[in-house]
Amino acid sequence: MAGVNKVILLGNVGQDPEMRYTPAGKAIASFSVATSERYKDKEGITQERTEWHRVTLFGRQAEIAGEYLRKGSQVYIEGRIQTEKYTDKEGVERYATKIIGDRLQLLGRRSEDGGASDGYSGKSQGSTGGGGGHPAPMDDLGEDEIPFVTQADVLFQPRSLLRRVRF
Repeated sequence: MAGVNKVILLGNVGQDPEMRYTPAGKAIASFSVATSERYKDKEGITQERTEWHRVTLFGRQAEIAGEYLRKGSQVYIEGRIQTEKYTDKEGVERYATKIIGDRLQLLGRRSEDGGASDGYSGKSQGSTGGGGGHPAPMDDLGEDEIPFVTQADVLFQPRSLLRRVRF
């Protein structure tokens, strides 16, 4: 029986992406994304829990992340979980879990320094890849079509996708 390994993250970038390149010239971007959830504890007090996720992107998506993502940017990532086993300097076996991103959407608007901004002005920023349906896949984008979407674009996704999303 086949299994499903699917992750959807909607959160804030923890630090500017770290860029690397393979010997063949393929881009690799690594960065962390914070997701938060709010809940009420036994006493009825609202609590917030933040989880940090290590994300790795490849190819054109990595190039876009390196150019436009900045610390604090809101981002939508779809991908899969991958766990790697390694031995640390003391000889202890350790495990590292990361998200291999298959899909990237930059949320918010472009800031003046070229990165994504999580602030929202009252103006509509337009979008490429949004439009209320599913955003266009990254492979279908032209050189100048960077996949920025507005908060409204995310909110008009199918309800099943957004059941647990809070802004």
